[in-house]
Amino acid sequence: MADTTPLIQPDRGQDAIDIHLVNRDGFPEWVKRLSAGQRAALEAQKFDGSGYQVGIVPDGDGWFAVGGVANPDKLSSWCMAKLAEALPEGTYRRAEGDPGPALHGWQTAQYGFERYKKPEKPVGPRVLLTKEAGRIDAAIAEAQAVCMVRDLVNTPAEDMGPEALEAACENLAKTHSAKLAITKGDTLERDYPMVHAVGRAAARHHAPRIMHLTWGHESDPVLAIVGKGVCFDSGGLDVKSATGMKLMKKDMGGAAHAIALAGLVMGAGLKVRLHLFVPAVENAIAGNSFRPGDVLQTRKGLTVEIGNTDAEGRLILGDALTRASEEKPDLIIDFATLTGAARVALGPDYPALMTRRDETAQALIDAGKASDDEPWRLPLPDAYREWLVSDIADLNNAHANGFAGASVAGLFLDRFVGEGIDWAHFDTFAWRPVAKPGRPKGGDAYGLRASWHMLKARYGGT
Repeated sequence: MADTTPLIQPDRGQDAIDIHLVNRDGFPEWVKRLSAGQRAALEAQKFDGSGYQVGIVPDGDGWFAVGGVANPDKLSSWCMAKLAEALPEGTYRRAEGDPGPALHGWQTAQYGFERYKKPEKPVGPRVLLTKEAGRIDAAIAEAQAVCMVRDLVNTPAEDMGPEALEAACENLAKTHSAKLAITKGDTLERDYPMVHAVGRAAARHHAPRIMHLTWGHESDPVLAIVGKGVCFDSGGLDVKSATGMKLMKKDMGGAAHAIALAGLVMGAGLKVRLHLFVPAVENAIAGNSFRPGDVLQTRKGLTVEIGNTDAEGRLILGDALTRASEEKPDLIIDFATLTGAARVALGPDYPALMTRRDETAQALIDAGKASDDEPWRLPLPDAYREWLVSDIADLNNAHANGFAGASVAGLFLDRFVGEGIDWAHFDTFAWRPVAKPGRPKGGDAYGLRASWHMLKARYGGT
């Protein structure tokens, strides 16, 4: 995304190139309005109104664009994203009506991760005008939050270790005049023993820590946001394969979501007392790695037998969720790239959602559907709690049978959330394996917009 030029701007009647949106069913009637030469131009481009098609039509000394969409009367976040990717630098407006929700994809389509490699032929900003000036700031903030997740996840682990996540939290606190506390070293070992155990084998500059950001009036309802920050996951002594390890820079994707969501909450002035917790570790292999069969102490006082060192994310989340519960929150939301089982069940596009309360699940699902970021609810079945039983500790961190892996991980986390607290858990992929319009291959946000729109409806802003 462009840093200096807002990609969506108020429509004040300034010069702009028109964009017409049509679908395949309506295209034959629509094209009758055009001249023979214009129809020939579209025919040469094989434009027939199919989804995500882009056509250029000569018009006197200039030209206008045509985009294929599913339904011109009901736009989605992504229906104009291909236009934003394909059109040249310039200023554009939708010819019939306003872009509405398409403002989001127009911005995210122009995202590029350029920290290590610059584009060979950079394209200047494509600006889209809107008559709904009142929604511009919110739309920009939402797109920037998505792109923040992408930036954090796309950055390799050497440059996005626990220290870098701490820096991201420091920047967030400075931007919004929030308070930030960092716990590491001996204090971490005492107060967050599972976070320390998982991260203790990492190199010094990747040492484990937990960030705790606070913001808002103490009299407002407490909202706790927790994000898994495993900056690289080797699997520990239960080491992953080379294929399994290849994408593990993204294992801090939960932290990226949590940081971005906290920024949205503060930026909009939601009427909450915000507590953001980001436990940050590297699950490394060394002589002091935690081992299969070890029994770990926890902040909550439970003991956990380690059935698998590659089930480490739930361990650091356990301590963080315990601490979040101590604030007696009205709601806890956590994000984690937690299980491969969720991806087997739902694929990359649907984040798995687990909640204690049906109404919270429904609110998140409804908000996700409305914002093209739909989660899919998975159960937290009491019948499967027995699979976490340990012979020598209060519970085991990994069950042996391989069934219902995402739900069983959720049940593990449930043991560390305070009794009666409203809690939502997102098992999100944080990675897009194949590009789609507005959504390039690489790090991406899933469940972020659903959570954000639910929180706005629940708490309101200033």
